[in-house]
Amino acid sequence: MGRVDRPQNAKQRAARAPGNERAQPLGGVPEAAPVEAISVQWLEVEAEYAGQRIDNFLVARLKGVPKSVIYRCLRKGEVRVNKGRIKPDYRVQGGDLIRIPPLRRSEQSDDEIHVGERIRNLLEGAILYEDEGLIVLNKPAGMAVHGGSGVSVGVIEALRAIRPLSRHLELVHRLDRDTSGCLMVAKKRSRLRVLHEQLQAGEIRKVYWALVEGRWKGKFRRIDAPLQKFGEQGGERIVKVSQQGKPSSTEFVLLRHFEETSLVEASPLTGRTHQIRVHAQFAGHPIVGDDKYENKERARYFRDLGAGRMFLHAKSLEIPSDQGKMVFDAPLDTAFQSFIDQLGREGSKS
Repeated sequence: MGRVDRPQNAKQRAARAPGNERAQPLGGVPEAAPVEAISVQWLEVEAEYAGQRIDNFLVARLKGVPKSVIYRCLRKGEVRVNKGRIKPDYRVQGGDLIRIPPLRRSEQSDDEIHVGERIRNLLEGAILYEDEGLIVLNKPAGMAVHGGSGVSVGVIEALRAIRPLSRHLELVHRLDRDTSGCLMVAKKRSRLRVLHEQLQAGEIRKVYWALVEGRWKGKFRRIDAPLQKFGEQGGERIVKVSQQGKPSSTEFVLLRHFEETSLVEASPLTGRTHQIRVHAQFAGHPIVGDDKYENKERARYFRDLGAGRMFLHAKSLEIPSDQGKMVFDAPLDTAFQSFIDQLGREGSKS
């Protein structure tokens, strides 16, 4: 009979889990297993990864597993942390023990993602600021921040592909696919932790510009309306104002009136999914080009005028620093700027 070692720590205990389930240390990427031989995996979170979203954490380690599969497992609650279910936006903590169900690996791993010259030039040209730990870029409208849900390559996958020597690139926060503007990407785990702490403490100020339907009343308006996520037929996510939702607050400032629209500045005081979009709709002024929350008839009207995108733009960021604060400003893209210039010219003729 062979020798049996007694487990002495969490990693060894995980390795002794029922069903001969194999534990993987989190100091590196789990080794690729044959497609038919992948079993349950146990991962223990080391302290340096604390604060990272679990979806980003898993995507970086489960090489060859399609991101859509990872996100589906998270949504269905098949990934367990410390034997309990967690939500997809859970942030891992040092010492967490993560159970991952059997997953199939694809033949092509994330390391083999090919990024064309157009996307490479687009992203490199969109960088507003870069230092040893942070990239701030002006994300193009229509480009997802990460792959999944029918999108094979997003901003973060493309950046990792064109920056192979930057081993720890991670999204600090997210923007909707059709939202343009300031997006932070951390280059170091230590910087990622600090930025997450600042976001959670409300120390980072985000300012958006939105073109909304109708003539916004008053110069300043604050919307306090709780938001709740719902699932539509077909699995499409939608957010609605609901008393059962999470507290949500957005401050709006009128910048300019046009004949049938208004340009407003929006500052979210909380960080809920689709917050600005739903609060603008709740105020009676949905964002022009927002096909999820805009009135369908009005949407057709604005498309006929030439609206080819959702007009929501992350205009600026203010981040605390040792010198006081760092301020980043993202210029409007051509489509956004040209459309409001067109509205201004038409308004001056009437």
